[in-house]
Amino acid sequence: MQLKPIDQQVVAVVGASSGIGRETAIQFAARGAKLVVSARSEPGLDSLVDEIRQIGGEAIAVPADVADFEQVKAIADTAIQQYGRLDTWVHLAAINLYAIFDQTTPEEFKRVIDVNLMGQVHGAMAALPHLKREGRGSLLHVSSVEAKRSFPYHSAYGASKHGIDGFLEAMRLELIHEGLSSINVTNVMPASMNTPLFNKSRTKIGVKPQGLPPIYQPDIVVDAILYAACHPTRNIIAGGAGRAMDLIQRLSPQLMDTLLLQFGAGFKLQETSEPKSKDAPDNLFEPIAGFDRVEGDFSKQSRANSYSTWLETHPTAKWGAIAVTALGAFGLALLAV
Repeated sequence: MQLKPIDQQVVAVVGASSGIGRETAIQFAARGAKLVVSARSEPGLDSLVDEIRQIGGEAIAVPADVADFEQVKAIADTAIQQYGRLDTWVHLAAINLYAIFDQTTPEEFKRVIDVNLMGQVHGAMAALPHLKREGRGSLLHVSSVEAKRSFPYHSAYGASKHGIDGFLEAMRLELIHEGLSSINVTNVMPASMNTPLFNKSRTKIGVKPQGLPPIYQPDIVVDAILYAACHPTRNIIAGGAGRAMDLIQRLSPQLMDTLLLQFGAGFKLQETSEPKSKDAPDNLFEPIAGFDRVEGDFSKQSRANSYSTWLETHPTAKWGAIAVTALGAFGLALLAV
């Protein structure tokens, strides 16, 4: 599969007004891509487009609520109208709700599914016809490590992320069956990232939530997205803690249960000491102002690097490390004989 260099791509970034999406759009623009950026927050999109233009980039804003397919389709249509094609679709739009399951209303659960899962489905449906016409391109869907393992307080969020993993697996196989293996489908699964998501989330746990530690800086996910836009990749877990959780979950779900329950770790570690009412403003149904930035409130305790993610995006180094480890083990075995 041969994908275009970033400076030759037309890229749509959905969920671009803040967090990982905002930095993703800036970094694509800095590398010469032409952009269509979208989110619900018009002020956030306007400030993003201004920032991109200040670094010499080119971007158009299309406000959209991804729960509405016609609004998502307008993002792809704008790329075609403005640039004549679409090469890469990056879908990050997401909302969150912190509540135990029996305190979650049907309306809240459905809204999380509509945005986090159906929004991703709408994105793929809007972008795929254009990628097929080009004969190549990328669908980069940013979900979460919770696509593999859900956390407490996240019944709706975890369900939505599992759903993304499910539909991508089916769609990828269908494309290969059609002879369209030149269309790259990637599931990018971040661990906990320092973004404004936690400021904007609805919470019923009495305090402002935080990501399950360790928390990483958003750049780690952005690097994974930029890599996948040029290098066909099935899955990338961004953040070593996420990779460890995925491995433990594969080996023993019961062990993962125990670790999340030990001393209430899966619960208490997602809680800050800052009180927050369930009636505090949130972005579950409507955007809220004041959070159109990349980083959240946890910069001081966030990790700037992830060795495991770096290896995933530098395969030569990764296989070199595996080879050295294997040779070392072989050497030790010979000495033991």
